[in-house]
Amino acid sequence: MSWYKKKSVLLALIVLLLVSFALAGCNALEEKENPGATPGVQQDAKEPEQKLNLAAYYVKTTENDTYLVREIHQVSPAADAHRAALEELINVNPVIPGAARVLPAATKVNSINIKDGLATVDFSKEVLSANVGAAGEALGIKSIVNTLTEFPEINKVSFTVEGKTDEAMDWWGHVGLYQQPFSRDLSCVDEPAIWVNSPQSGQKVASPLEVSGSARVFEATVNIRLVDNAGKTIAEGFTTASEGAPGRGNFKYSLDFDAPAPGQGELEVFWTSPKDGKELDKVSVPVNW
Repeated sequence: MSWYKKKSVLLALIVLLLVSFALAGCNALEEKENPGATPGVQQDAKEPEQKLNLAAYYVKTTENDTYLVREIHQVSPAADAHRAALEELINVNPVIPGAARVLPAATKVNSINIKDGLATVDFSKEVLSANVGAAGEALGIKSIVNTLTEFPEINKVSFTVEGKTDEAMDWWGHVGLYQQPFSRDLSCVDEPAIWVNSPQSGQKVASPLEVSGSARVFEATVNIRLVDNAGKTIAEGFTTASEGAPGRGNFKYSLDFDAPAPGQGELEVFWTSPKDGKELDKVSVPVNW
C-alpha cells in the first residue's frame, strides 16, 4: 500500500473516531437531561383520573319565581359518593347563573346512615344558621333530598342535628322537619328542561338502546335521535314523558338501530317548538357501539 493510501485510511479512522465521540457525548447529554428515560422504551403518559359524576340540586331565584336547578358535578372516584354529594351542596358554587347554595358553608356532615332505603343525615349545628326565607328553606330541604335520592339505594331522607331530632324540628324557622322522612320531588326542578339518565356519556351501547331521563317540555313530547360522528342519522323516534310542562315527567324509550360496528356518535334528546319546528333544549350524549 502506498504512503498516500495509508494516509487516507488513517484520516478516515480519525474522522470515524471523532464522530463516535460526538455521538457518545450527545447520548450522555440526553441521559442527563432525562435521567429517568430508558433507552429504546417509550415513556407512557400518565392517564387522567376518571371522575365520578354526581347530580346536585341548587336553589335559583328570579324576579318571578324560585325553583331548583340540577347540575352534574365531577368528584374523585375514591370519595364517599353520598358524603361527596352533600359536600358539593355545602362547599361548591353552582354553575347555572342565578343559582345559589342554601346550606351554610360552616356546616359539617357528621354521618350518613342508610337502611332499608332511608338515609338519615346528621349535620353539625351550623346547618341551622341558614337565612334564605320560607321559599328558600322549603326548596333547600328538597335540594338535599333530591341530591341524595339520585342514588338508587336511597328512597327517603331524614335529618338530625348533632345526633338529635327535637332541636332540629323547627329547622330554619319557617319550615320544620315534622313531615320527615322526605321523598324525592322533581316538580320544582325547572332547569335543565331535559336530562338523560341512561345511557351514560361514553357508554358502549347496543340495539335496542334504552333511553331514559326527565323532561319538562310542551305536551310532554320528547324526540330521540342517534347520529354518527359525521352527523348522519342512524335512528330516531319519539316518546311521551309522564307529565308535560309546566310539570316535569319521566320518559323511557327503546331505540332500535342498525349501525356498522365499531363506531361512535351521539344520542340527541330534545323537543320541537310547535311554532317553528326548532329543536330546543337539546342534550347530546356521546356513545360508542
